[in-house]
Amino acid sequence: MQVEFVLLVLSLLFFASIFTDKIGFKYGVPALLLFLVVGMLFGPEGIPSWFGSEGINYKIATSTAQAIGTVALCVILFSGGMDTKLSEIQPVIAPGVTLATIGVLITCIVTGVLIYYLFGAFQAVTSVSIWLALLMAATMSSTDSASVFSILRTNGVKLKHNLRPLLELESGANDPMAYILTITLIGIVTSGNTEVSILEIIQNILVQLVMGAVMGFAFGKVVVELLKRAKLNNESLYPIMVLTACIFIFSVTYYLKGNPYLAVYIGGLIIGNSKFTKKRQTKSFFDGLTWLSQLAMFLMLGLMVTPSDFLQLEVWLPCLIISIVMIFISRPLSIFLCLSPWKKQFSQRDQLLVSWVGLKGAVPIIFAILCEASDVPSARLIFNIVFMCTIVSMLAQGTSLSTIARRLKLAMPQQAEHKLNFFDIDLPEDIAGSAHETEVTAELMKQGHCLQDIHVPEHTLVIMARRGESFFVPTGDTELQIGDQLLVISDQNAAQVVQEMEDEEEQILTHWWLQMTHDTKRFFRNKWNKLVK
Repeated sequence: MQVEFVLLVLSLLFFASIFTDKIGFKYGVPALLLFLVVGMLFGPEGIPSWFGSEGINYKIATSTAQAIGTVALCVILFSGGMDTKLSEIQPVIAPGVTLATIGVLITCIVTGVLIYYLFGAFQAVTSVSIWLALLMAATMSSTDSASVFSILRTNGVKLKHNLRPLLELESGANDPMAYILTITLIGIVTSGNTEVSILEIIQNILVQLVMGAVMGFAFGKVVVELLKRAKLNNESLYPIMVLTACIFIFSVTYYLKGNPYLAVYIGGLIIGNSKFTKKRQTKSFFDGLTWLSQLAMFLMLGLMVTPSDFLQLEVWLPCLIISIVMIFISRPLSIFLCLSPWKKQFSQRDQLLVSWVGLKGAVPIIFAILCEASDVPSARLIFNIVFMCTIVSMLAQGTSLSTIARRLKLAMPQQAEHKLNFFDIDLPEDIAGSAHETEVTAELMKQGHCLQDIHVPEHTLVIMARRGESFFVPTGDTELQIGDQLLVISDQNAAQVVQEMEDEEEQILTHWWLQMTHDTKRFFRNKWNKLVK
């Protein structure tokens, strides 16, 4: 195919995926699931096949999906580390790390053993060895943070009791553990060696975790120093430098036999919680790059799928069994066991919600692609089952997550966000304040038309005004007009400032009404007195 045609198809796919995000936001459906659907619509059995075309070639998608998935997951984990604030996760580091390591291991073992015995009862459908069952469970033992928090934001849910930092830490840090288990079990299954030393497996896991953590911490510190000392003439190169560091940390850690995904997550955590030049622009760059990575990854995964395979009994029946096992047995069991030392910090209701937030994403499917690339027996069957289980998880857990949080009385209504629509400004993280905009109304100017006549809360400053398409810096003597937009900076929360200004408007209206009532009474009283005389 011509390059121009490929670019045209990709641009149409990206446009379709971007605009499906609005549908997901409106109906509370995970946006990543819609990206998958768009990919499936243009896959081997999608829209092109309806008109006699073969759709996207399956071999091309398979040969490139592993590389795209690896790079995308590297960027997503690094960006997740940058967005994680140490001050927020510090109270939950111990339980979060326990869930991300021991919790994943327990989930893998319990699910794998149950899969092995349950499949033994359905030998007419399919049969698996204990190691293949554990491998299938390992690919699905981690959770997807992007899906969880996009759903919470979409439904305006804010969680109590430090549950959000706990889930953020667990879902961001459990992919490395799942990767170690998957790679280890792939080696066991492909080697055909049934006599495996458990001690060697534990030693391999510990070495990868320790090396990954050390490399991520060390290289993260080095990158921060480079960013502080670098005096680049072109400011646009700072985000590129951080992206290069992300890829470098991943690659070097891989060759040093450490866990590369853990290294990039910790590296991002160190860099994101340090001060360096152009930090805000760098984080904005990675926010966009993360969405691009997720979009490309889910589109590619959707293009690989053959929907007719899901109608086979050997696919949908194991999928149903595994989904029930993971949602209602292995995930809750691992959560209750791992959080038992912190019962005072997390109640049973907290643990129930955490157990329900076992939402799957692209990572299990990427691990299933690793199985296929490594020539694991029944790899295509594993891919189809993992893909279906991911969709079931998104539909069952994703759409009901906010409802479960409210039923458990662990959800707080999220305050309305006051986004800037007319001013492009963002305060540095070091400034404990907020920027918001407010419109000049007739009620706001009851005391006068100048800026100095308008009530502004304490520790709040109007720094810019917009009239039509023009911007200017107002002073106290500046005469305002109805419809002007004011950019206000305050050390308070934006919602508090807006509320105080709205309260002031209400007070002005009340004072005007009382004054008018008083003047009216005095007028009629004078008329009455004259009439009596």
